[in-house]
Amino acid sequence: TIRQFTSSRAFRQRYWARNHLGWRNMDDTVPNAGHRALAHMEAAGVVSGLITQNVDLLHTKAGSRQVVNLHGTYAQVVCLNCGLTMSREALADELEALNPGFTERAEQVGGIAVAPDADAVVADTSDFQYLDCPRCGGMLKPDIVYFGENVPKEVAAQAYSLVDGAQALLVAGSSLTVFSGYRFVRHAAALGIPVAIVNRGHTRGDDLATVK
Repeated sequence: TIRQFTSSRAFRQRYWARNHLGWRNMDDTVPNAGHRALAHMEAAGVVSGLITQNVDLLHTKAGSRQVVNLHGTYAQVVCLNCGLTMSREALADELEALNPGFTERAEQVGGIAVAPDADAVVADTSDFQYLDCPRCGGMLKPDIVYFGENVPKEVAAQAYSLVDGAQALLVAGSSLTVFSGYRFVRHAAALGIPVAIVNRGHTRGDDLATVK
């Protein structure tokens, strides 16, 4: 949650240590057939735009061009005080210089297990040094919407605009549990725009779907 991240220096130290070990795992991930299919549909003129709650940039890697990254992306870092942004790659170089040998030591203790959100499992992070904003000394955070934060208004507006201009809304592979995505289904249904859902199992928007 954003409160955990901002209220505890020890939490941020643990977070950045684990993320430093795991983020390249996400960076190296490649699109699957679903990502590629949506990109092909856009190239064919069927898909006019894509709204994703994922932060992995896989839709962009697959070739989709009109993408609204509703929750941000892992590839950028932002200062919560002055708004300075920097690439995650640049921050990685800085963290590597601050913590020489950290990755190698972690790997020697039986390898590194990485979760899908790029959080690596590492026991001891007490010596890890992380960076504050180089411009103002404020708190650096991945440019991702955490639980307890709101999607930026301009990003939400861009997403609503895509729905407003669509002939139909396709939900591909989402349970719609999180309201930030579910609201666009509600919005489409209120406008009389048909909603099609492709997903394994129940979704929060099933009762609003024209096709499931």
